[in-house]
Amino acid sequence: MKISIGNDHAGTDYKFEIVKFLESLGHTVKNYGTDSSDSVDYADFVHPVAEDVENEKADYGILICGSANGVAMTANKHQKIRAGLCWNKEIVHLIRSHNNANILCIPARFTAIPQAVEMVKEFLNTEFEGGRHQNRIDKIPLSC
Repeated sequence: MKISIGNDHAGTDYKFEIVKFLESLGHTVKNYGTDSSDSVDYADFVHPVAEDVENEKADYGILICGSANGVAMTANKHQKIRAGLCWNKEIVHLIRSHNNANILCIPARFTAIPQAVEMVKEFLNTEFEGGRHQNRIDKIPLSC
């Protein structure tokens, strides 16, 4: 599986652990995030992740910042993106099974690294249920 990942300065340590986990499972990871703790603007790494998922260069995306609100808002500006902000496995399960989310947004300041890795595992292992949920997803995009 191909996964694109991005992070700001708040998510660097999380990103390193998540990439290590994903690569241990044999996934290919494209890193668009910063590798330091120096302050950066989250939008600079969100758009490349969202574009990879939107253009099917990646199966899924993972975004990490302090609250994950900014990354989720930015990613969801892309038409084919359904990015969900999650702080526990139960919400991760719902964004995949009900919303067919294709980007997981993790708030580094409100989760622990082991918890974030478990959320990634849940994200990758949860299937979309379809059915009544597909009808709802079909109503998300705006016609331009």
